[in-house]
Amino acid sequence: MSHRDISVVICVYTEDRWEDILAAVSSVRAQSLPALETLLVVDHNQPLLDRLTREFKDADDTDGAGDQVRVLANAGPRGLSAGRNTGIAACRGEIVAFLDDDAVAERDWLRHFASGYEDPRVLAVGGRTEPIWGSGRRPAWFPEEFDWVVGCTYRGLPRGRVQVRNVLGGNASFRRSAFDIAGGFATGIGRDGDKRPLGCEETELCIRLTAARPDAVLLIDDRAVIHHRVPKARERLRYFRSRCYAEGLSKALVARSVGSSKGLESERRYTTRVLPAGVGRGVRDALLARPGGAGRAGAIVTGVAAAAGGYVLGSIRARRSGAVFTAAEVPAIGGQRPSRPPAAEEGAAA
Repeated sequence: MSHRDISVVICVYTEDRWEDILAAVSSVRAQSLPALETLLVVDHNQPLLDRLTREFKDADDTDGAGDQVRVLANAGPRGLSAGRNTGIAACRGEIVAFLDDDAVAERDWLRHFASGYEDPRVLAVGGRTEPIWGSGRRPAWFPEEFDWVVGCTYRGLPRGRVQVRNVLGGNASFRRSAFDIAGGFATGIGRDGDKRPLGCEETELCIRLTAARPDAVLLIDDRAVIHHRVPKARERLRYFRSRCYAEGLSKALVARSVGSSKGLESERRYTTRVLPAGVGRGVRDALLARPGGAGRAGAIVTGVAAAAGGYVLGSIRARRSGAVFTAAEVPAIGGQRPSRPPAAEEGAAA
């Protein structure tokens, strides 16, 4: 697989992350397997759109080295899902990779993604996301089992290259054809600017994809590593509780969309095996007078309770409202593809 096969989509929404956005783009342009293009999709922020357009106005790809940066406005409603759908519709690569706007990718990130697609059954490949703590180190009370709260890979996920139910959206890739099969990210779920930090849009998409194509294979390859910045505000217990509660609300929407058997399949294993073991380690560390043990055990219990509360409330609201995803919320992404750029010398093979 060459660099001409991979488009990278980075969704952005605030100038507060300006330096992070530039670092994310730089990490893509430094890949050992260069991308065909990087698409910056701006979420209804005209000043940011104008500033990025000026910043990258000369970032074309005249030498075929994968340096092209394209700046686009989100063509759908406000939110991460619509931004991703805009990038998917505009991309020219056969593989679409997603990178968070406050993360940087290691040099071989795309190379490891590309190697997964040597199997034609593979429709998605995700990677490992490591936290960069704003305070300089992990808070002693923060359990690794809940690193998903800050958008990172958490304890309990399998290691190596393994088949999974869903990839994690901030560090993931899909065949472009996967969106022709299943449609795009549902816009009735997930993050929307500064509103409550909902999620699970990639979970719902992956379940919908495998329902449409039961023979599809989805992988996580933990060699495909990115490093994700965690602001100090997200290291606090208040954010931890809020994010867990929001996850419960999101899981209720996913279960409503795809059914609880699929929507909660991985979560059942997580809550019955991974979390009890985490509480046990925390209690053990507390008895041994190790720092943070009691805090981690308590945080796990708090997180489970908050997520369960969100799920119950979200389920009640969904039943009362009769909420289902509409065609507008699960858009089709097909039809005429943008044309490829003129032929250029191929990059290194994956």
